[in-house]
Amino acid sequence: MNPFSSGTRLRDMIRAIRACKTAAEERAVVRKECAAIRAAISDNDQEYRHRNLAKLMFIHMLGYPTHFGQMECLKLIASAGFPEKRIGYLGLMLLLDERQEVLMLVTNSLKQDLNHSNQYIVGLALCALGNICSAEMARDLAPEVERLLQFRDPNIRKKAALCTIRIIKKVPDLAENFVNPAAALLKEKHHGVLITGVQLCTDLCKVNTEALEYFRKKCTESVVRALKDVVNSPYAPEYDVSGITDPFLHIRLLKFLHILGQGDADASDSMNDILAQVATKTESNKNAGNAILYECVETIMSIEDNSGLRVLAINILGRFLSNRDNNIRYVALNMLMKAITVDTQAVQRHRATILECVKDSDASIRKRALELVYLLVNESNVKPLTKELIEYLEVSDQEFKGDLTAKICSIVEKFSTEKIWYIDQMLKVLSEAGNFVKDEVWHALIVVISNASDLHGYTVRSLYKAVQTSGEQESLVRVAVWCIGEYGEMLVNSIGMLDKEEPITVTESDAVDIIEVAIKHHTSDLTTRAMCLIALLKLSSRFSACSQRIKEIIVQYKGSLVLELQQRALEFNSVIEKHQNIRSTLVERMPVLDEATYSGRRAGALPAVVSSSEGAKINLPNGVAKPNVAPLVDLLDLTSDDTPAPSSSGGDFLQDLLGVDLLPSSLASGTSQTQKSGTDVLLDLLSIGTAPAQSSSSTSDILSSVEDNKISSDPLQRLSSPSAPSVQASSAGGSPMMDLLDGFASTPVKQESNGPAYPSIVAYESSSLKLMFNFSKPPSNPQTTNIQATFTNKSPNVYTDFIFQAAVPKFLQLQLDPASSNVLPAGGDGSVTQSLRITNSQHGKKSLVMRVRIGYKMNNKDMLEEGQINNFPRDL
Repeated sequence: MNPFSSGTRLRDMIRAIRACKTAAEERAVVRKECAAIRAAISDNDQEYRHRNLAKLMFIHMLGYPTHFGQMECLKLIASAGFPEKRIGYLGLMLLLDERQEVLMLVTNSLKQDLNHSNQYIVGLALCALGNICSAEMARDLAPEVERLLQFRDPNIRKKAALCTIRIIKKVPDLAENFVNPAAALLKEKHHGVLITGVQLCTDLCKVNTEALEYFRKKCTESVVRALKDVVNSPYAPEYDVSGITDPFLHIRLLKFLHILGQGDADASDSMNDILAQVATKTESNKNAGNAILYECVETIMSIEDNSGLRVLAINILGRFLSNRDNNIRYVALNMLMKAITVDTQAVQRHRATILECVKDSDASIRKRALELVYLLVNESNVKPLTKELIEYLEVSDQEFKGDLTAKICSIVEKFSTEKIWYIDQMLKVLSEAGNFVKDEVWHALIVVISNASDLHGYTVRSLYKAVQTSGEQESLVRVAVWCIGEYGEMLVNSIGMLDKEEPITVTESDAVDIIEVAIKHHTSDLTTRAMCLIALLKLSSRFSACSQRIKEIIVQYKGSLVLELQQRALEFNSVIEKHQNIRSTLVERMPVLDEATYSGRRAGALPAVVSSSEGAKINLPNGVAKPNVAPLVDLLDLTSDDTPAPSSSGGDFLQDLLGVDLLPSSLASGTSQTQKSGTDVLLDLLSIGTAPAQSSSSTSDILSSVEDNKISSDPLQRLSSPSAPSVQASSAGGSPMMDLLDGFASTPVKQESNGPAYPSIVAYESSSLKLMFNFSKPPSNPQTTNIQATFTNKSPNVYTDFIFQAAVPKFLQLQLDPASSNVLPAGGDGSVTQSLRITNSQHGKKSLVMRVRIGYKMNNKDMLEEGQINNFPRDL
C-alpha cells in the first residue's frame, strides 16, 4: 500500500512523522500526506473520510495549516452514524472556532442532533456547542438547550448546564430564560449535575442582578442544605479525595454562598452555622482540606458582619502561616491583607507569626509579609515592631535590604512621636543599610536634626561613633559630614550631653580625620565629596588649630578633573586665604529648616523631567504637565488633528540652574511656553512634536522670566541690589543679553491694560468640582487670551495636593502660572485660582480647545478628573 494514500492508517502516519530526523523531513512527510488528503477530498472519498479527518487533526496539532479540511467536518457531522459524527464534532471543535464563517452552516445539523433520539449523539452536539458556540448560534439553539436541562439522563443534564454557561456568557440577555431550570438543578443528588448546576447559578448571578435576587430568596436554603449533606456524607469511594468527600463540590458551593451572602444580611445569617461547621470539621493536614478551608475563609470574610466567624477565619489563616508549604503561607498572607481592613485586632494576634514570615527564605513570602507588617503598625506597637525589623535588617539578604529599609523608614517617619527616637532609629538603619536608602530619607533626617536644637550634640556624637564602624554606608557618611560641619564644636566640647550617653573624648583633629577619610574614600561619589569640602570650610573657621591642615586638604582638589570639586576647592581656598574678615559670617550655622515646608514639597512635588549631574531632582511647580509619556499622550488626546504641545511652568528651573532661591514659594512666577529649539527637554523626551519657533532664542527663554504679576526673578538684580524694586522682564523679541540685563533698567516697563471683557464660562463641572474661566485680552495683541481659572470644591471633603494640568493643539501656545494654593477648601468655602495665557496662531480661523486633568487627594486617596473644553467664546 502507498504509505501516503487515503487508506494509510493514522498510526502509520504518526510513525512516519516520528521517524523523521530533521524538520525538513517532517515537513516533506506532512506535505505528501496533505496532498493525498486533498486528492481524497476532491474525489469525494466517503470510505476514508473519517480517517482523513483524524489525520488532519494530528497535523493541526503539529502546527501545520489544515483549513482545506473544514468542510469535511460538516460532512461527517451530517452523517447518520455515531462514529462519523464523533470524529466530525471533534474536528469541528479542533479545526474551527466561533469566528469562522463556515460555522454558520453547522447550526442546522446541531439543532437536529440536539433533538436526536440517541442520547450519545445529543451529548456530542452539546459538547461541540459548549466549545464553539457563537452569539448567533446561542440565540438559535437556546430553546433546545433549555429543554435538555430537564432531560432524563444525568450526563445530558450535566452537559446541557455547561453548554448554558457558554450561552449566557455570549448572550447575557438570555439569562432570564435559564433561571428556573438552573434553580431546579440545585436539588440534584448526582454530584456531576449538582456541581455544574452550582456553577451555572454562579454565572447567572454575575450576568443578571434579577437572577441574583431570585437565588437569594428562593435557593439559599437549598444550597446550605446541599453543603451540609456533602459535609456530613459518609465515605464514598467514587468522590473521595484524601479522605474528604468531593472537595470540588465543597468549593463550588462555598463560592456560590460567597456571592449570595455578599451584601445581604438575611442570606448571611442563614449560612453562618454551616460555614462554622466547615471551618471546624475540615481537616487541614491534606491539601484538599486546605483548599476547602481557604474558600471557607474567603466566604466568611465577604459575607455580612459576624465577628465570631471572622475571628475563627483569621485563626485558620494564622494556622496556615505555620504550614511548611510556601504556597499555603503565601495565600494566607494575601488573605490577611484583605482581612486587616475588616478586623485589625484579630490579625494583630498573629503578629509574631507574620514577623517570622518576614525572615522566610522565600523572597515572595518575605515581601508579602513585609507589606502586611507595614499595615499592622500603629502608635501602640510601632516601637517593638521597628526594633524587630531593624534587628532582622542586620542579617537580611542584600537583595531584600532595599524593600526592608524603605518600609522601616516609612514606618519611623509616619509614627514617630519623639525626635530622639526618630533619630536613633534612622541612624540604626543608615548604619546597617545606608547604601539602600533613598536620598529623600537622609534629606528628611537632616531637616529633623536641624529642628531638634536640644539634640544637636547627642546626634553629632552618635553619628561620629556610627561612621567609625559603618564608614562604607554612603548616606550615613553624608549625614555625619553635614552634622560635623554644622555642630563640630559641640562634638569636640561635649556640649548637650544626655543622661543616657557615655562620655567620649574627641579632638578637633579627630573630627577632621573623619571628613578626610570620607573625602578620600574610593567609593565616595561627587555629592559626598562636595559635602566634605563644605564641612571643611566651616570647620576651618571653628577649629583654628586645624585651619592649616584643612587648607591643605582643600588645596589637593584644586587640580581635580571633576569640575564641581575643582571650582569648590578654588573658591574655598580663596575664602580661607583672602577673606578672613568675612569667613566666620560666611560659614555661620545654617538656619533651622522648615519641616512643614519640606514635608509639603515631598508630598506635592512632581518628578522632574531634567535632573542635575548629582541626581538632585528639580521640583516642578503646580500646573506643569507630568513627564510620564503614556498619561501625557492620553491627556493630549484632543479631537483636533494637530499635534498638541504641553505647557510648562518653569520658575524652579531657573532657581535650580543658578543655585539661588529667587522668590518665596508663594510668589513663584511662571515662564514662557517651552519651545523645541535645541533646549526643549520636555518635548524631546516625550517626542510630542515640534512647536512653532518664537522670535526670541532658546537662551533668551531660559534666562528671561515672564511675570504677569510684575515680580522680578532676575538673579543678578536680586544679588547685586536686594532693595531694588521689582521690574518686569520681557521675553519676546530682543537679544538674550538685553533680557538678562533688563533688571538693571531704571525705567519700569509699562503694564498693558486688558482689552474688552468676555462672558465667563463653566469650563468643567462634576459632582465634586467646578471650574470657571474668566477671559480678558490685551488690546494690542488679539491673538493672546488671558484666562483666570477658578476652582471650587463642591464636596464636604478638603482636597489636598491639588494640581491642574492642561494641553492644547499645536496651533496654540499655552502658559500656566502656579496655582494660588494646593489645598482646596470643602463645601465651596473658598477657591483656588490659577492664571493661564493662550496664544492662538490661527486666530479668527480656529477656535480654542483644551484638554484638562485635575488631580488631588481626598482622605489620603489619589483622585483624578479629566475633561475636554470646547465651549470657548468663538472670537477668542
